[in-house]
Amino acid sequence: QEKLVESGGGLVQARDSLRLSCQTPPKTVMWYNMGWFRQSPGKEREFVAAISRSGPVTYNDESVKGRFIISKDNRKSVVYLQMNGLEPEETAVYYCAAAQPGTPSTVMSSYETWGSGTQVTVSS
Repeated sequence: QEKLVESGGGLVQARDSLRLSCQTPPKTVMWYNMGWFRQSPGKEREFVAAISRSGPVTYNDESVKGRFIISKDNRKSVVYLQMNGLEPEETAVYYCAAAQPGTPSTVMSSYETWGSGTQVTVSS
């Protein structure tokens, strides 16, 4: 079974930065589109950012564009999410997921495989 493992979460103060990592099985990031989602307490899981297997990226423009950067290392098969200027309302569990190429990258149902998430807590 394919397994995605997120890391890098923690407790930070408002306006701090964090970099999340998602370790994937070998070559996964070259075969699949990869996405980051987040879920805050009492809210639905929402799309954050995605990177296609060929490299183009997509962001949730309304909430994170200009502050978050998604990237990947094909050799290490890792996907990163650099988060800058974090705010308390962005406290959430952040999930990494993999989707088949050609499916809508911002839609949760496109993603077939999910990690168990990493907690990010932003204090005010």
